[in-house]
Amino acid sequence: MKSSEFKVQSSTGKRGRDVPLSERGFTYIALLVAIVIIGISLGSAARSWQNISLRDKEEELLFRGDQYRLALERYSHAIPGKVQYPENLDDLLNDDRTPAGRRFLRQKFKDPISGEDFMEIRDPATKRIIGVNSPSEKEPLKKSNFPEPYKDFEQKGTYREWTFKAMK
Repeated sequence: MKSSEFKVQSSTGKRGRDVPLSERGFTYIALLVAIVIIGISLGSAARSWQNISLRDKEEELLFRGDQYRLALERYSHAIPGKVQYPENLDDLLNDDRTPAGRRFLRQKFKDPISGEDFMEIRDPATKRIIGVNSPSEKEPLKKSNFPEPYKDFEQKGTYREWTFKAMK
């Protein structure tokens, strides 16, 4: 037998095949390479999943913010000849200005980005709510291609700058 070869014996004590020294540890190296490749793939998949999740949250933020905007518009024009915004968001759930009462919003929504309540935007003169926005200071993924009422969201730096105001 050459010095670069050795005999491998199985656990039963029988003689195995000849394995050259140059091939020793190959399986171990291949396993390490496979683990590294799997780790890189999982990291990439996690980043991709995170982006998909954030895009879904952005779409939900646009939907919920739009629900508030529409409710504020309907509330402000509910009584003909008198434009009046609500004092608090609960007024959108139950408007007691008329005997029958009305609902302009199904429920109070949370901000999907931060999980907190939306921030109220108040008119400086009347101190009434004219809009809402997200409390999140995170940078949005979406920078363009917004629906018509939200074209001014393009190139905004944070979700907090996405304001959902009633249009007069």
